[in-house]
Amino acid sequence: MTPPDAVAAAVDRLATAQATRVPCAAVRDLIGTDDLPAAYAVQQGLVRARIAGGVSVVGRKIGATSEAVQNQLGVDQPDFGYLLSDMDVSDGADGAPISMRTLVQPRVEAEVAFRLGADIAPASEDEITLDLVRAAVDVALPALEIVDSRIERWDITFTDTVADNASSGLFVVGRDGLSLSEIEPRDVVMSLTIDGEERSAGTGAACLGDPLEALRWLAVQAYRFGDPLRAGHLILSGALGPFVPFAAGDRVTASISGFAPLTVTFEE
Repeated sequence: MTPPDAVAAAVDRLATAQATRVPCAAVRDLIGTDDLPAAYAVQQGLVRARIAGGVSVVGRKIGATSEAVQNQLGVDQPDFGYLLSDMDVSDGADGAPISMRTLVQPRVEAEVAFRLGADIAPASEDEITLDLVRAAVDVALPALEIVDSRIERWDITFTDTVADNASSGLFVVGRDGLSLSEIEPRDVVMSLTIDGEERSAGTGAACLGDPLEALRWLAVQAYRFGDPLRAGHLILSGALGPFVPFAAGDRVTASISGFAPLTVTFEE
């Protein structure tokens, strides 16, 4: 087991990189490459520090759900992180440029988000079925996630990205959503363009076979961690295609079938 002082050192390293916007060395020298409880302990330490600074938890994100992103990151399984109130830049969908001042090495990806209308907190893990999570969804929304890594050159293993809050940065969700009677998430088709040029494409089925299956996976993990998903939470279910780099001045549009296109611009 990773000793507490090593976990604390990993938290400090990542927090410093976030505060200074200077990428740091990977934290696997402190927590190893196989100790997932230690990696999530680092993540929890970072999240607690952010909450102490005045932000709140508004949901969760699921990472590395598509084979394309797993290949980009060099990992072979999904992970999860926390969405915090200061990560929400959805006002950017209304035309205001999104500042990149908090980002270190950002990339952008398109996905389906879910707003929960009910808790997913059954009495036993066995009750967390696809039907249960489907019933808990209030609305599905188009989303852009700006993923980021505090670790230099994105040189990460699975424990590195878990520790770094699943390589989270910012997120944008569209204003107009659809109920699950109006759309089937696994059937959507996605195209992501930058300044009109398609840079990424994929389908709902690329996300663990079905974004709702990704939500079910997350609900199981949240149950096991003793921190179940709650009504009102926003869930980013995972990329539908590869993430891509972008720069200040770029105009990024996610077109996900069934939803209105989601367009944002960025500034330094």
